[in-house]
Amino acid sequence: MQAKEIREVSCVGAGVIGYSWALYFAMKDLSVTVYDINEESLQLAKKRIHESLETLIKNNVLTKEKSEELEKSIIYTLSMEEAVRNAQLIVESGPENYDIKRQMVEEMEKYTSIETIIVSSTSGLLITEICKNAKHPERFIGAHPYNPPHLIPLVEITKGDKTSEVVVEVAKEFYTLIGKEPIVLKKEALGFICNRIQMALYREVCDLVTRGVCTIEDADKAVTYGPGLRWGIMGPSLVFQLGGGQYGIAGALKHMGPSANMWLADMADFKKIPDEFAMIAQEGVNEELKNRSAEIGNDNASLAEYRDKMLIELLKLHHKL
Repeated sequence: MQAKEIREVSCVGAGVIGYSWALYFAMKDLSVTVYDINEESLQLAKKRIHESLETLIKNNVLTKEKSEELEKSIIYTLSMEEAVRNAQLIVESGPENYDIKRQMVEEMEKYTSIETIIVSSTSGLLITEICKNAKHPERFIGAHPYNPPHLIPLVEITKGDKTSEVVVEVAKEFYTLIGKEPIVLKKEALGFICNRIQMALYREVCDLVTRGVCTIEDADKAVTYGPGLRWGIMGPSLVFQLGGGQYGIAGALKHMGPSANMWLADMADFKKIPDEFAMIAQEGVNEELKNRSAEIGNDNASLAEYRDKMLIELLKLHHKL
């Protein structure tokens, strides 16, 4: 099967990631079926899709007419067989639990063609382990999106020890054709690329806050109005390339080396987030939200709305919307 032939997509699991994938696929004029285990989950997915479409209308990405057309085009079902039997590509977005995902794999394989590509949205589990009992492990890959998938272009493609390289290439081309930015891991790694980078940074936030160096709010501001602005334009290695002037990244790293080595020696290297930090972080975020206006998000709902608005504007600059 060629990437351009993939027109029928099934989203198995309609949670925060699953609904967003379904919306994105529909926006790309694919035929989309959404499956979950109960009607309540499907109704919540419909609600989230409607709300996300309202945001896209408000930010001049879609017209109201197109939004209504998209909502009507998505099929919802409580039957796994109905969801996957005609799918050329299945996106599984179940809980981050090996046992649950293996059960989902077993059920999906009952009803699919062996040509069907099965994708897991796992944010860090190993594909080899997810599909270790699969009848056809060669057609399984991971395709980890960043939340929300209907806006953020990145897809991290991971493979298991039995995944076919042909399947990887077809999947990469498919995601490219529908406007995503796929990257392929050369070998399996827990947490993949982005979540490892994200947690490495957050480990340092955790350490700085617990050592009394700064507050949660100031750590957020430091990232948002410092390196985060540059990272929204280009990656850290390209940032250093410019930082090194005529000498490039090699010059920048050589110049920063003596100081950076001292910072690294003083930085956190713990292997487990301290149990008490969850509440420290929550209290810090609660205080931070008090200091924000509704316009830039001072509760979960307005914060999500602000995030999506800013993402849309940034993606327009990147010519991704």
